[in-house]
Amino acid sequence: MTDRVVVAGALYDGGRLLAARRSAPVELAGRWELPGGKLEPGELPEEALVRELREELGVETEPLERIPGEWPLKPGYVLHVWTARLVSGEPRPLEDHDALRWLGPDETDTVDWLDQDRPAVVEAARLLRESGGRIGGRP
Repeated sequence: MTDRVVVAGALYDGGRLLAARRSAPVELAGRWELPGGKLEPGELPEEALVRELREELGVETEPLERIPGEWPLKPGYVLHVWTARLVSGEPRPLEDHDALRWLGPDETDTVDWLDQDRPAVVEAARLLRESGGRIGGRP
């Protein structure tokens, strides 16, 4: 059986990366993640990412590229992370989160990331540093 894909967004805006603090479930509450959610049947990963970030944060986004790799979550689920650009709106913690923080490329180690998000966060921060903060600017 194939693992079900969960997509997460390394969301950039103005040279910063968005971190979201989980409020649920209890075993994840208080830890930080890249926001996202499960792919629905028939949905492309990029479509799921745009939908999930709209539902969880109230923003419109544009997926850019997938960060190489996949990371196991609970049994039967695997995490795929995409870089994305904030197109419009100001992120708000609407679902499953109680706080958001924008982090510069050298601030990503200042929050307690969920273990499965750490490799993607390292890569997202590297991409941000190498671009000189130019990725993720609004149109």
